[in-house]
This record gives sequence, structure tokens and C-alpha cells, in this order.
Amino acid sequence: MIVSAPAATQSGPTLKRSLGLFAIVGLGLGYMTPTVVFDTFGIVSKQTNGAVPSSYVIALVIMLLTAISYGKMVRVFPSAGSAFTYVRESIHPNIGFMVGWSSLLDYLLLPMVNALIIRLYVEQLWPDFPAWLTVVIYAVVATGIIAYSMRSTSNVNMVLLVAALVVMIVFVVIVVGQLTNGEGAGTIVSSTPFSHDGVSLGPLLTGATVVCFSFIGFDAVTMYTEEAKSTKIMPKAILLTVLLGGLIFLVASYFTQLRFPDNEPFGEFTDDPLPQIGLIVGGPVFQAFFVGAGFVAAVASGLASHASVARMLLVMGRNNVLPKAVFGRVSARTHTPIFNVVLVGVVCLLAISLDLELVSAFINFGALIAFTAVNLSVIFHFAIRKKQVEGARQVFTNIVLPGIAMVLTGILWTQLHADALIAGVIWAAIGFIWLLIITRGFRRQPQGFDENQPVTGFNKLAIEDDEDQPAKG
Repeated sequence: MIVSAPAATQSGPTLKRSLGLFAIVGLGLGYMTPTVVFDTFGIVSKQTNGAVPSSYVIALVIMLLTAISYGKMVRVFPSAGSAFTYVRESIHPNIGFMVGWSSLLDYLLLPMVNALIIRLYVEQLWPDFPAWLTVVIYAVVATGIIAYSMRSTSNVNMVLLVAALVVMIVFVVIVVGQLTNGEGAGTIVSSTPFSHDGVSLGPLLTGATVVCFSFIGFDAVTMYTEEAKSTKIMPKAILLTVLLGGLIFLVASYFTQLRFPDNEPFGEFTDDPLPQIGLIVGGPVFQAFFVGAGFVAAVASGLASHASVARMLLVMGRNNVLPKAVFGRVSARTHTPIFNVVLVGVVCLLAISLDLELVSAFINFGALIAFTAVNLSVIFHFAIRKKQVEGARQVFTNIVLPGIAMVLTGILWTQLHADALIAGVIWAAIGFIWLLIITRGFRRQPQGFDENQPVTGFNKLAIEDDEDQPAKG
């Protein structure tokens, strides 16, 4: 029997349960950054031969199935919402560690991709300004802010979400008027953005691996479980976050594809055409608002992800997953993990030379592994451990649905950029070697990646104060 740890109620203050369903959904959508649909549009349009919305449909279906699995697992482990905890407790701690290690790659790169997006904006608006200097300035400022304070940016994200959605609505209204006047495809109702001559399944799947990047963060709503008015609303919140986010991406990509059937208007800026889209659609004034929405959203997302991964590294250090003397230290002056914060800032400097397509593939490597593993954990927990396979309904919800989602996410994983697969495999190999070291050849268990750790019935957690104690089987 698996017993989840209670929320921290034994001692000290607890989080106030004040968040309702739509408040949590709003936080999730803010974390997903809706304007990213325009950042990757040129890349996916080229890959799919002008069928970006179809790739979003594929990704949305897969993410919805995965969201169902997250919803089932968050009920079992309400105080630790993460793929590695679900896998650790449902399958095995060592497998959970490897899933967590793979996910760590996308956590580390998420702050950097925001630096990259900002660099691409500046390159288009001020081409004479050194690109490397843009990245350095961003990395230094972001690192300084997080080093000084790691307070939550959830309220800021909510404000930015509303602002971004308003700008996107204005964009759609303008595009509808232009389409009606014969620009672009010359119509507002067409199946062409989804299917036409030259569109095939393979490229659509490749495009879906890129647009999955847009959904990164939907699982972040699980961190608000202890602040929800009721834990029962969490599965619905996760599902609604994916559904509403997917609909926003789908509508935006549909009208953008109608307005820009191909990438020719973007010229050399297909890697991130958001500034060009704003300029062509609404002129310099609208471009300023459009880029401003993307810029501010990227900064807010960058700060939030920077703080999150720094905190994650701190927890890993405190749990002896990483060297405690380095990663587990908190500055006495700023009360923040300075080394972790600076390390993430250094990683941001990679944005000087990398491109958005490759970086998104690197991030999706870890994310798709996590999504696949969560679906697998549903099968292990409910079907194998709980033996809830009586009747067609239980078989469908506990085996068929997560099984389909697992296969589909696995297929997307195989469609990733070859360089991302190579780098990801190398990263996983490093993690496996590190796992051998910290477990002393699998003679003991690795600690978890979460601050709140439930207790598994088949394998007890290693006790930090007694590091030499062997794991119990």
C-alpha cells in the first residue's frame, strides 16, 4: 500500500487554501506563456508546409490525455506534484530518479530559452545592437533579481496573462478584417491551414514535437494543490489549463496561418517571426504592443523558471541528490541559494549562439520523457498495484487511456531533432552514472527531487541522518 505524506500540518504555518478553480487555471495559463505560439510559428510552418494548426491539434490531443493522467496522480500524491515523484512512488525510486534527471534538463534550459527569445526580438528591432550583449544583460539582470529575492511571481503572471490575451484578441480582430479584404488566404473559414496538397503525417508529427514546447508548464499547476480550496478541483484544473491553452494556441495559429500561408513575408526571421507578424499585421505601433507583450511575458516566464530551477537544485542539494555543500547552501545575507541562481544564469548565456528550434527540442526531450512516465505511472499504480481493472470502465481509464497517451508521447519523442536526441541520451547517461555513485551501485536509494516526500510501501526512503543505512526492499 502506498501512503502519501500529509501536507505540512504537524508544525509551522500551512499554506492558505484560497485558490479556486479558475484562479489555478489562470496561473497555469500564465506559466505557459500564450504568445509563444508566434515565436515558434515560422519554424513549424516550414516543417509542416503551412499546416501549423494541425500540429497543434495533434499536440493538444496528446496533452489532454496526459493531463488526465496528471489529474489521477495528483489525487494520490497531493503534496508533491511532479513526474519524478509519481514514478518514484508508483514504479521504482531509481526509475523516478532517471525521469527526474531527464526533466532537470528542460528545467535548466527554460530560463535560457526566454533569454533566446528576447535576443531574437532585439536582433530584429535593433539589428546593430550586439546579440551577445543582449543575452549577457538579460542573464546578469535576471540573476541579480533572483539572487536578491525568490518570491513568487504568480500575481505578476496573472496580470501579464490578461494583457497578452488582450493583445492576441486585437491581433485576431485585425487579421479577420484583413482576410475579409482579400489579404492572405482571403477567407476566414478554410480547411487549408489543417490540410492541403503537400501536407503529410510525418512532418505534422515533427511539428507537434515543437509545439509541445507551447504546453510546457501546464503540469506546474500541481504546485498549487496545497493552496487550492479543495484538492478535488485539481484534476479539473489541470485538464482545463491544457484545454484552454490549447484552444488559444489553435485559434492564434489558425488565423496566423490564414494570414501568412507561407514564411516568405518573414524573410530571414523565420526562427522567431513575432516582431515581423506584428509589423505586417498592424504597423509599427501595433508591433510595439505585440513585441512588448511577448517581451514582458518572456521576462516574467524567465524569472519564474529561473527561481523554480534554483529552488529545485537547492532541494536536490539538501536531499543529497547533488553535493549538499555546493547546491544545498543558502546565503546568510540574501537567504537565497546564490550558487544555484548564478549557475542557471551561466546556462542562460548559451542563448548567445543557439537557435530556438534546437533549444525547444532539447527542452521537449525531458518534458516528453516526463509525460510518458506519468502515463506509465498511472498503469503501475492503479492497474498493477491497486489492481483496479475490474470492468470495462476501469480497464479503459487505468490501462487504455494512459497506454494510448504513453505511446503517443513516445512517438513524439522519436520525432525530436537528432542533435537533441544525442544530447539527451548523453545527459541521461551522465545521470545514470551519477545514480550509480550516489546509490553505491544500487545498494541504497536516491533521495527525491521534491521537498515533500511521500512514503512508499515497497521501498522506504533513505534517511538523511543515516546515510549508510541500506535501502529496505
